[in-house]
Amino acid sequence: MRFVFAAIVASSLVAGCSGPSAEVAPAGAPRPEAAAPADVAPVAFEYASVFGQDDRPAEDYEQYEVRKSPQVLAFTGVAPGMTVVDLEAAGGVYTELFSRVVGDTGKVYMQNPAAFDAFLGDSAATRVDGRLSNVVKLKSNFDDLSAVPDGTADRVMWLLGPHDLWYTPDGAEPGALGDPDAAFAEIARVTRPGGQFIVLDHMAPVGSPATTGGDTHRIDKAIIISLAEGHGFRLAEESDLFTNTEDNRTMNVFDPSVRRKTDRFLLRFEKNEAPDL
Repeated sequence: MRFVFAAIVASSLVAGCSGPSAEVAPAGAPRPEAAAPADVAPVAFEYASVFGQDDRPAEDYEQYEVRKSPQVLAFTGVAPGMTVVDLEAAGGVYTELFSRVVGDTGKVYMQNPAAFDAFLGDSAATRVDGRLSNVVKLKSNFDDLSAVPDGTADRVMWLLGPHDLWYTPDGAEPGALGDPDAAFAEIARVTRPGGQFIVLDHMAPVGSPATTGGDTHRIDKAIIISLAEGHGFRLAEESDLFTNTEDNRTMNVFDPSVRRKTDRFLLRFEKNEAPDL
């Protein structure tokens, strides 16, 4: 398994996936036992090391290929020593990867709304407690990241989640997960100048209203770009990693005909540097 993912990461990075060259501190995960091929860049092998078999949930290894996790991890550019905010982390498949990359000198905030407790159960606690000492669990709405100090996050990740700002859980009031404008204000507040905000989500038809987020669990990327740019970010890069032209973007993402095959956008924003006074 680990050697398969080493090859996946190597090919994706050599093909042009971005990400800083950095040694990875995998927080106790064993490194692959095979030597790196001579034509593989060292950074590719280092990123691959966090996919080694260890005590993480077995289901993670099934998810990595489906989620294209090696390529997504490379796109984020996360590196040792960074502080990462993992919004809507759910059971923490990516939280674990970020934790192992940033190592003992870094920190990861694993955020989930309290309204998700019913279907997340104890998965976050099982993932983190007694295992990932550099991870801090946050139970808060998307517009309340008060546990994260101003300007301390090198990366804020929101993977397959921004559309949920317009989703109403059963029995809750509309907007129960947070106000969109306030949520992006919080993201901007915690991100350091020059830091990055990474977004992955299911694409809705161009021009669709934001309410598709609650209806089909999709969102027009223009809405996310507008919110991010309105709070001091600039769009730095867009990946076509999850582009699927056969998806008409109208089906609910949980429909069996499109589940795990939706057309998705993957964006990297950079927070504008503070002006000189």
